[in-house]
Amino acid sequence: MEACCGAHHLGRLLEAQGHTVRLMPPEYVRPYVKAQKNDERDALGIAEAASRPGMRFVPPGSGDQLDLQTLHRVRSRLVGARTALINQLRAILPGRGRMSPQGRRKPGQTVDAIAGDPAFR
Repeated sequence: MEACCGAHHLGRLLEAQGHTVRLMPPEYVRPYVKAQKNDERDALGIAEAASRPGMRFVPPGSGDQLDLQTLHRVRSRLVGARTALINQLRAILPGRGRMSPQGRRKPGQTVDAIAGDPAFR
């Protein structure tokens, strides 16, 4: 199977029934899919890729591995959103006559200073 979203779960279910499951990373299957992507062409591409002698397979991920991967992805997204907000704030402040130095905590200190400044309101 191609290692997509539900393949790890389905692979664990099939292994529990006694089947041997081998997953292929999607980037190894993609070169064998012809033209537009649809289920039939995907299946043909997977069969073609699986028949290659040098194809590398990955075992289905355990629930714990997938949970850890999910936490890493969520954290990465939160860090990216935080960085975007800090950059947006640093871009807005010069229009108000303030500058904020670079750094994760500096814009918050600048906002605190602005909030306490009665002349800024």
